[in-house]
Amino acid sequence: VVVGGESKEDFVRIVAHCAVRLPENKPRYIMGVGYPLDLVVCTALGADMYDCVYPSRTARFGTALVPEGMLRLKSHSNENDHRPIEAECDCLTCKHYTRAQLHKIATKEPRAANLLTIHNLRYQMRLCSAMHTAIIEQRFGTFARDFIYKQFPSGDIPLWVRQAMEYAEIDLIR
Repeated sequence: VVVGGESKEDFVRIVAHCAVRLPENKPRYIMGVGYPLDLVVCTALGADMYDCVYPSRTARFGTALVPEGMLRLKSHSNENDHRPIEAECDCLTCKHYTRAQLHKIATKEPRAANLLTIHNLRYQMRLCSAMHTAIIEQRFGTFARDFIYKQFPSGDIPLWVRQAMEYAEIDLIR
């Protein structure tokens, strides 16, 4: 499945339509999907593999991927924040740099993009590993619901995400 340019509602409808028609014993690859929420949604709909420039492209803009969404390191709120991007992350960037250090170089030095790319790729690897484990342990529905509520703590979940979870028969009610 190749995606790009369609509305999110059409996107989830197309992925859901295609995924159920593909052989279960074959991998289901979606090209151009890289947003963490899209990875969880597409996995819920039956996709297995993805690739996208999103982790590195967003890093070039000084943004790190975190469980709550995105952390914009160019923001002045990070100027004196001496925590890692993500405390639980085992990547080189989180082990050796603080948000304040990354904030300082995010607008001036190209290596900031490299450091954030390292983190963003590791974030997505950890996300995919967590999804894999949840599938094996037959608790993916709970995993997806928890992930979505972490992204939308107020419960203001976009229509396309709610529709996707309906297609996947995952109840979003806590």
